Amino acid sequence: MTDTRAPFLRFPNGPKAPLPFSAAEYERRLGALRAILAREGLDAAVLTSMHGICYHSGFLYCAFGRPFALVVDARRATVVAPMIDAGQPGRRAHAEHLVYTDWRRDNFQSAVASLLPGARRVGVEGDHLTVAARAALEAKLPGVELADVAPAAMRARMVKSAEEIALIRDGARIADLGGEAIREAIRPGAREIDVAMAGRDAMEADIARAWPDTELRDTWVWFQSGLNTDGAHNPVTTRELRLGDLLSLNTFPMIAGYYTALERTLFLGEPDAATLRYWEANVKAHELGLSLIRPGARCSEICAGINDFLEGEGLLGLRSFGYGHSFGVLSHYYGREAGLELREDCETVLEPGMVVSMEPMLTVPEGKPGAGGYREHDILVVGEAGAENVTGFPYGPEKNVIG
Repeated sequence: MTDTRAPFLRFPNGPKAPLPFSAAEYERRLGALRAILAREGLDAAVLTSMHGICYHSGFLYCAFGRPFALVVDARRATVVAPMIDAGQPGRRAHAEHLVYTDWRRDNFQSAVASLLPGARRVGVEGDHLTVAARAALEAKLPGVELADVAPAAMRARMVKSAEEIALIRDGARIADLGGEAIREAIRPGAREIDVAMAGRDAMEADIARAWPDTELRDTWVWFQSGLNTDGAHNPVTTRELRLGDLLSLNTFPMIAGYYTALERTLFLGEPDAATLRYWEANVKAHELGLSLIRPGARCSEICAGINDFLEGEGLLGLRSFGYGHSFGVLSHYYGREAGLELREDCETVLEPGMVVSMEPMLTVPEGKPGAGGYREHDILVVGEAGAENVTGFPYGPEKNVIG
């Protein structure tokens, strides 16, 4: 027998849960989005990305193959979510909640269209909406023009509020706790996964203590050793640590969708001369980068300054990626404020309220003395007169050689 329930319906189920930010903060964000809509001549926005929905409503979805949306017009904001999640999206959102059912493939698009009566121009996230998803939405909105609001929405997210900075600051503190737990767990014979779990467990325990009303999800660690240090995003393995290993510590506490990070180079035993040379050079690049982050600095110019230093050391060819990025609602599988990257092709000027990393990395190929990846990573909050480093875990050979 076919289920005959409506393709979409309201499903209130329990009171609203406490959110990580105040109602005034979410209204500020929605107000900024509505200002974009007014400026661009748009009647509404249909946000579909995890970061777009989370930033504007507080709700972070788990897609599992099903689409989600936050529909925002001049008067209201509504999360559109599948029935499989029941009332949770509504409880976790500073927004109304509309459920769609699975009985037909286009029920999601029908639910979204029901919230857009009379709309002629609608904003979407062009960097997230797939070709197929866009076609399905257009089929339900005949005659409606879809315009890309992702770049403007990204620019609005790049400058953080005081509430956001407070959360990021505490995330940096928790990342340091994870780093300390990892450092204590390092010993010959321990596996990468054993060390990583120690760091992850320490961070999750402190998030539960410090943020008892938040959902506990997505906190992770990458702990790499030997050859596995060559890439910044190499997954954890079961490799056993041994004396003479170059190590890479990477902790990532996640609080309400907000990413923070600590990354450090370590060494198990006594490092040789080649290892010390690369490590110390990367530390100098890191410290130079820290000194260059200030209001009024241009991202490309910061990058050029570090490039000049590494070129003078004969090491520029070992650089792995850009020197830093923005922080906020992002993770290893969603979000990226690409307009705020410390790279040659980014002309953004730093301003108070921006939060960026400094994270130079050198990768020395296997078979050469000192082979492996060297990386240090701090988080800096740009203020009116300079930048505050909110990362406390020590770096460099003087602190992170483990005998």
